[in-house]
Amino acid sequence: MNTVSVPQEKLSWVLFGIRASVFLVFIMWTLDKFVHPEHTAAVFKAFYAISDINPSIILLIGIIQAIIVLSFLVGFQKRWMTLTILILHLGSTIAPMARYFDPFANLLFFAAWPILAGIVTLYVLRDFDTKFSIDKPIK
Repeated sequence: MNTVSVPQEKLSWVLFGIRASVFLVFIMWTLDKFVHPEHTAAVFKAFYAISDINPSIILLIGIIQAIIVLSFLVGFQKRWMTLTILILHLGSTIAPMARYFDPFANLLFFAAWPILAGIVTLYVLRDFDTKFSIDKPIK
């Protein structure tokens, strides 16, 4: 296997940029659960075949998601929080699979794939993602 030398400072800034941008997407989805719970209910019905979801459940999901997303942003328990974000985003990327078969009517759904790649990158390189992270940096 070949080795590449990358300055830790540059790498940590790049990884933080990915983490911050993924956070931005997820925090908007989280806030949507509080601001427009009816939208969340419609998403669950359309993409996950879950209808008649109770608004209290949507609120609970929003609270749990907020804890996960904020933990992810600050770099707390990176292995588990990044893996959780990865699984959540993988589900939301695969769930609308039928939309990918009519690409020009659903172009925005394709934005999920580079986000997914960014999250995979964060997971694989989590030990180098040290900028503004409360987990201990690598030695």
